[in-house]
Amino acid sequence: MSSSIGPEGGLPVRMPRPRQPGRHRRPEPVVAPEGAPALVLALPGVPSAQHRCLAEELVSITRSELPGLDARIGWVDGEDEEFPSLESVLTRTASERGTGADTEAEADQGPPAVVVPLLAGPDAALMRRVRQAVLNSGSGAELTDVLGPHPLLAEAVHVRLSEAGLARADRARLFTVATAADGIILATIGGEDAVQVAGITGMLLAARLAVPVLAAPLDEEGAVGRIAEQLTASGSQQLALAPCMIGPEVPEGLLAAAAEEAGCQAAEPLGAYPGLGKLIASAYGAKLGIGAGLGSPQGAPAR
Repeated sequence: MSSSIGPEGGLPVRMPRPRQPGRHRRPEPVVAPEGAPALVLALPGVPSAQHRCLAEELVSITRSELPGLDARIGWVDGEDEEFPSLESVLTRTASERGTGADTEAEADQGPPAVVVPLLAGPDAALMRRVRQAVLNSGSGAELTDVLGPHPLLAEAVHVRLSEAGLARADRARLFTVATAADGIILATIGGEDAVQVAGITGMLLAARLAVPVLAAPLDEEGAVGRIAEQLTASGSQQLALAPCMIGPEVPEGLLAAAAEEAGCQAAEPLGAYPGLGKLIASAYGAKLGIGAGLGSPQGAPAR
């Protein structure tokens, strides 16, 4: 005779483990609904093969967060097949899906695409151009906000600083990095709004590193130098420049010039940090009301 522990005198039989109820239950994986709008990543800056590779890597990460997603890339300043413009990508997407701003089908099917700007913080001038491209496409696409502020951005900046030897990897490892900075200039682009949003990420970063962090606009002459003087006057002796920017939006040579102005080393831009893929998927899902498992809302504290 056999029982739940196996035949008499035999080996035990592994029984299926019951699902955990309540808040300890592992969330079901989120997938893109059938027929969901395409995600179009809007890339700022001068088109280049390097930035296209970065965008493709972020798209790959985003697809891993939301399997089944139709994701595409459009350039704000694109103008050919190699680097297609955002407007042309949206127009093509709407045509393939048989929708458009002037058709009845769009009202029934929803937007053909959701546009996610590849920006860590607000840039009013650039966002106007993105909105104009969406409008000119006649596609009826929806536009999300930028990706920050968010704890994952602070995490990404921390990782880039540690990779450059400018910060310890984490607070749990109580070792000293000889070149660790005791004051961080958090660099951004986009004017005062961008500085305010970066300041929120800066507070999260300061809590991680236990050093002062101040945001500074790279596109304002002399601003980085003034922030460096402010940090030095408050007692910081070794500064570091940390871009709160993804990469394509940064004009060539601007970071190096800012680091020279501040008299310090600089970390790399955020690039294809995995957390950015999560934020892109979260921004897309929030626009459609899907994907509760795609991450915390923008600006929410990490749990």
